[in-house]
Amino acid sequence: MKHNAEVQESRRDGLKWAVVVTLVVLAVVGNTYFADQALLYRVLGVVVLCAGAAAVALTTARGRDLAELAKNAKKEIQRVVWPTRPETVQTTVIVLVAVLVVGLMLWLIDTLLSWAMSGVIG
Repeated sequence: MKHNAEVQESRRDGLKWAVVVTLVVLAVVGNTYFADQALLYRVLGVVVLCAGAAAVALTTARGRDLAELAKNAKKEIQRVVWPTRPETVQTTVIVLVAVLVVGLMLWLIDTLLSWAMSGVIG
């Protein structure tokens, strides 16, 4: 019984995705077709059609999975311990000093190799 429901759901999902694609295509074609209309009206039309497409997409299995993923990502972001301003400044200074030291070392090596090659070549 559950298998039949899943098959029916997947068929409906296919139709829903067809509706989503149709709405997005309508938004693109409509924006081009009504190019002589005011920008505000075209933008509103595209936003309404895309919002409708998103609403339909979120009713599919993959859409629900995406919404769940977004919800979990938001929870994870809230759990992150962000560095304080002094920690950020200190880390930035360390990185800049390291880049400067490596740059100077590479310049010195390049200069020495250049000097040695001009001595060998003549």
